[in-house]
Amino acid sequence: MNGNNGYPYEYGPEIERPKALLPLALFLVTILTTMASGALQQGADIIADPYELVKGIPFSASLILILGTHELGHFIASRRHGVITTFPTFIPGPPLPPMIGTFGAVIKIKSPITTKAALVDIGASGPLAGFVVAIFVTLWGLSGSTVIPRNAAEGSLGLGSSLIFQLLSYIAVGPLPATHDVMLNPVAFAGWIGMFVTAMNLLPLGQLDGGHLVYALIGPMHRAFSIAMIAVLVILGFLAWPGWFVWAGLISILGLWHPPIEDQDVPLDSRQRLIAAATIAVFVLTFIPSPFYIV
Repeated sequence: MNGNNGYPYEYGPEIERPKALLPLALFLVTILTTMASGALQQGADIIADPYELVKGIPFSASLILILGTHELGHFIASRRHGVITTFPTFIPGPPLPPMIGTFGAVIKIKSPITTKAALVDIGASGPLAGFVVAIFVTLWGLSGSTVIPRNAAEGSLGLGSSLIFQLLSYIAVGPLPATHDVMLNPVAFAGWIGMFVTAMNLLPLGQLDGGHLVYALIGPMHRAFSIAMIAVLVILGFLAWPGWFVWAGLISILGLWHPPIEDQDVPLDSRQRLIAAATIAVFVLTFIPSPFYIV
């Protein structure tokens, strides 16, 4: 125990500190690519007039706020438990539709997570923090979105609605007749993406955030549970959205095994059970069986 920081690991001068230069550079690039994506969504011609990039600021700021809060939650929880990680790192992506200018943000864990308390806190902190921010972003965006006749959007890409998104839409826009829908503005779209990313991270398998919680709850049965969830994703691929095939394949390649922890036989305390229950509730509220469809 290092008395100066209260972490359960001894930090010596030989321990490599997180590098900031690459995460900072990628963050700046991601600001540009997401701004370009947001501007293109608004019909801006950023090639002819680069100043029109400013039209993408609402989308970029909203999306980066949600994703950054998610990863910062993981980072802070990791530091609290003495788990060494990189700084949150954004991954820029193509801004051209249907891409959004980023592939998300990640942190890399560089030392073992050895206790159940750390596993629950680190696994849940990112999704819970990002979810809270996404709620406020979505409400703000929906309040400025436009209600249109559904037939006016025929042939366009539609976005599935989670339970929480339906509730927020009802609060911000009010009840809609079956013949109408909401055309999301860039901020509301960023909120939708943030909630979609939250649900994807909380899929209860492998070493995703949801997989960490599953391991804390059921221990060595985690692998069997993960295999069962892969089967569920394949079924959803046939019934709801073909993209689940991609997710099932990708997660299977990344691996369904989870590193063991030292106190697996110790029951969760009341605080850990509350955090786990809240995180499961967030997954239920944000999960969308069919996230994309043609109107």
